Amino acid sequence: MAIKYELIKTCKQSGARLGRLHTPHGVIETPIFMPVGTQATVKSMTPEELKDINSQIILSNTYHLYLRPGHKLIEKAGGLHKFMNWDKPILTDSGGFQVFSLGPLRKISEEGVEFRSHLDGSKHFISPEKAVEIQNSLGSDIMMAFDECAPYPADHDYVKKSLERTTRWAKRCKDAHENTDKQALFGIIQGGMYKDLREQSAKEIIDLDFPGYSVGGLSVGEPKDLMYEVLEYTTPLMPKDKPRYLMGVGSPDDLIEGVIRGIDMFDCVLPSRIGRNGTAMTSQGKVVIKNAKHKESFEPLDPECDCYTCKNYSRSYLRHLFKANEILGLRLLTNHNLYFLLNLMKEVRQAIMDDRLLDYRKEFFLKYGYEL
Repeated sequence: MAIKYELIKTCKQSGARLGRLHTPHGVIETPIFMPVGTQATVKSMTPEELKDINSQIILSNTYHLYLRPGHKLIEKAGGLHKFMNWDKPILTDSGGFQVFSLGPLRKISEEGVEFRSHLDGSKHFISPEKAVEIQNSLGSDIMMAFDECAPYPADHDYVKKSLERTTRWAKRCKDAHENTDKQALFGIIQGGMYKDLREQSAKEIIDLDFPGYSVGGLSVGEPKDLMYEVLEYTTPLMPKDKPRYLMGVGSPDDLIEGVIRGIDMFDCVLPSRIGRNGTAMTSQGKVVIKNAKHKESFEPLDPECDCYTCKNYSRSYLRHLFKANEILGLRLLTNHNLYFLLNLMKEVRQAIMDDRLLDYRKEFFLKYGYEL
């Protein structure tokens, strides 16, 4: 068995889970946020910097690495861990979401998806078997099954057909997976915003007996309260002794709300992307560093933060870096935002341990400016 999930405690106040995920490259304390390293790098961050901010696991992207530099080259280099000099766990997504987001550039059939590369327009085909082959070559600790992510909104009939195809593809992924002792393949539950379809998908995917499960097809444009509602009836259907992963979610409120609804793992490009664009997540809410009001502010980005950026630089200096288009600016804000979310999850784990996650949410939302 490539991974093992250990449930340590359930929060008496919220029902949230505190756990440990044992993988070939180390133990992950959950609930956890995973920084996204799409192309075998978390943009602007070195592996050492990621370790300094306590990243326990990072995510890489099958679609992008397949196109460039190619999974066979990475395999020749000794696998993704060696290629990118990262010795902690890695999760690779299946490339399904990227392929489906290509819109008119792709064509779906029962066999798989034919698409044109966003890089050079060349034609490619990814089937469930191919997605698994690529991920086996990459050597990630956790691999994702190839699924069809239905758009939002989509009608009941379309979503039903889509989830049933996802089930057939999941079975094909499982049959194709060769490296089961070192790599864990997770199944993905689909079903859009329909309760009956989520129940159908959960049953079908869980019956295939994967070592972990993900909730897919959320955070695709639906209102937040609808996403929370779907989680409320989906996570109770998932096994208690296996990890639960909500894909593509990373705002502070969504992380806390997701944990309260039973989720263990999250990933999102949000913190690094907005950091590169000059927006910081802080304990008092978002800070847009380019704004004129920070020109003469010699305070740290977040007085309550212990990250490298906040301990060493002022808002005024950070604003100057962005105004001067200096690379250091986006590096420092990326570092801060990732630290902020990883530290948030550390505080969430402590709040679960102390049976006070709902109190923690109230305090955090009040300071951050979220409505409860």
